[in-house]
Order: sequence, then structure tokens, then C-alpha cells
Amino acid sequence: MNTILSDRLNRLSPSATLVMSQKSAELKEQGVDVINLSVGEPDFNTPLHISEAGKKAIDEGYTRYSPVAGYADLRKAIVAKLKNENNLEYTADEIVVSNGAKQSVCNAVMALVGKGDEVIIPAPYWVSYPQMVLLADGTPVTVEATIEQDFKITPEQLEATITPRTKMLILCTPSNPTGSVYSQEELEKLSEVLLRHPQVWVVCDEIYEHINYVGHHASIATCKGMKERTIIINGVSKAYAMTGWRIGFVAAPLQVAKACTKLQGQYTSGPSSVSQQAALAAYLGSQDCVEEMRQAFERRKNLIVSLTREISGLEVNNPQGAFYLFPRCSSFFGKTDGKRVIKTSTDLAIYLLEEAHVATVGGDAFGSPDCFRMSYATSDENIREAISRIKTALEKLA
Repeated sequence: MNTILSDRLNRLSPSATLVMSQKSAELKEQGVDVINLSVGEPDFNTPLHISEAGKKAIDEGYTRYSPVAGYADLRKAIVAKLKNENNLEYTADEIVVSNGAKQSVCNAVMALVGKGDEVIIPAPYWVSYPQMVLLADGTPVTVEATIEQDFKITPEQLEATITPRTKMLILCTPSNPTGSVYSQEELEKLSEVLLRHPQVWVVCDEIYEHINYVGHHASIATCKGMKERTIIINGVSKAYAMTGWRIGFVAAPLQVAKACTKLQGQYTSGPSSVSQQAALAAYLGSQDCVEEMRQAFERRKNLIVSLTREISGLEVNNPQGAFYLFPRCSSFFGKTDGKRVIKTSTDLAIYLLEEAHVATVGGDAFGSPDCFRMSYATSDENIREAISRIKTALEKLA
């Protein structure tokens, strides 16, 4: 089959998170009680006032094609959000609304990266970043940030990785898969390096902005000299529990925003008209729901960290944002339950799914093969039961 497919497609790998989610769904269909910690999605319903806005949009006839870059009123609301929450000045022409933040990232990469261009991606990374770079004919260059560094790269690492071919750095803060958050001071130090290399653009994925446990969110675009070469990615999926509505956005210098619009106009056109009206309600309405969900995630984070730290053999940091835990599990490599040998974190994730009936994702897919990812976007009860099952399963390995 591969012989009839394009080289572009043959370069890509399936999404590991979606693969594990599918495996857990198949077991559930067989009647197995699986606790799914593999999916990066809030377990809350979209707040009622936002859903009602979507229903109202249908009644009011928002059922036709939308402008390629998104409705003007939504883009203006995003401009206001960036000003009020991030102290960043943009115009509506510098905002491009897309079918989820995933498309927004891909738009930015496809608009700027070409053959021979290198893109620096700190590892652990979200599984799709390197694949998007490959899709653009670029070269992903990973920089490892270990658990001892709280999974954040240092200025020295960044400096050592930049070459004349470096076109872009992709940052994600708060991070998927680690939950690590770059502070303003840390971003300032990275910016000092980047200012010495004016050819390097930054794509900063801030989709988890409002799910943080350290106070105010820091954006590299606020650092001196960086807004002109930073592309901010954000959206409504995580903060407002709107993953299925598929609304994300790019905030970028006008030339880049126009390029993203041109690209989007050729392969998807504008995003859902109904979803945009719901997103408008999210940005203009009360933000109490955002804080309520953030508090729930912080409580769950504290719970899963404390329980996981009781499992011998797992090393756990204390995430400062998002809703993921990324324990180091390499102490279990080479161990066996008598039927199989655990050689990789993906082996461990499959073992936990089959033995403990808990779905996680191996760190191999995130560029950190010594770790695995658990999402705690689920109930306290599920977290307690899942970690209990994992502990029992790991105790069987010797």
C-alpha cells in the first residue's frame, strides 16, 4: 500500500495518543472496565451559556460559510483578550481563527518552514509537532529536557542547538505532556539567546494558558524584541471545555497572519460559523467557569501527584499547569511479569492497559522514552482507582 502513497504521508506516524484512546475504546466495547488516562481533554461539559450561544447562532441563521480568517467580532474579542489578559497589542487583521489550535500550529509551521529549514522542538513535546515539521519538508531538531530540569530547556541548550538553518522554535507552556510552565524570568533568558539569532521565529503554544497553578501566565511575546517574531497559538478547547467545537487561533505579525489565511483558504476555508459564535460567548461572558475548572484540575493534580509518589520505581515532578503527569518509569525496563518483558515506556503503557485496564501513553511518542503520560482530566474517584490499579500491576513486575 505504501507504494501508492505520497512520500509526505509515508513520513508521518499515527498519533500515539489517539492510538491508545482507540485501544481503550475497543476494550470498553468488549465489556472491560477501562479507566482512560490517555486523552488530553477536559471531562467537563461546555458551560451552559456558551452552549446556549451555539444554539442561538443556529436559530439566527449562522449556518453559512464564515470568512476564511474568522468572523470580525470574534477576532476583535480575541484582540481584547490578548490586551486585557496578556498585555499584548494586536489588530483584528493579525488574528486568524482556525479549526482548533492544532490547525493553528500547522498553519504557522506550513507558512514559514520549507525544505532544509530546522525547527527546534524541546522534548518532551506534543506528539504532533515533529510530524507537522516533516509535513512541511522541514527537519525537526529535538532538545532533551529531563525531569531534573522540570522538563524545561535551558538558554545554554538553546544556544548550542541553533544553526544557520534554524528557522523556528516551538514552545508549549503550560506543557503537554509534562505540565511544566516557563516563568517570565525563564522566557526572558531564552529571549536573550533568540535575539542573537534574528532568523529564528517562535511558535508558542499557549492552549493551556488558563490551566496553571502558579498565578499569571507568562508569554514570550511580552519579552523585549520578541512580539515581532512570535506566533501565539491559543483557543477555547481547554479553558472552556470546548474541544469538540474546534476553535483555535493564531496571533502573529500581519505578514504571517496573511500567509496563514492564504493557506487556510485553500484547504479548509473558515471554521464552523456556529462554533465561532459559541467561542465569542466564551470570551465575552463570565470567566467564573474557567476558574472553577482550574481549581478542580489543581485539586486533581495534587491528588494524583501524592498517590503516584507512593509507587516504588516511579519518579514524579510537580506539574505547574495543564492536566498531565509525566512520571519517569525507566526503572521497570527489563522487568517481567513472567509473560512479557517491559523494554520501553510504550511496552509499559500496553502492559498497564492489558493488566490494570488503565489507558496511558508511552513517552516514546513524546520524545522522552523513559517516561509515560497520564491525564488527570477525570474524576477524583477514577484517579484513585487508576493509580491503585497501576500500583498493583507494577508490583507484579520483577
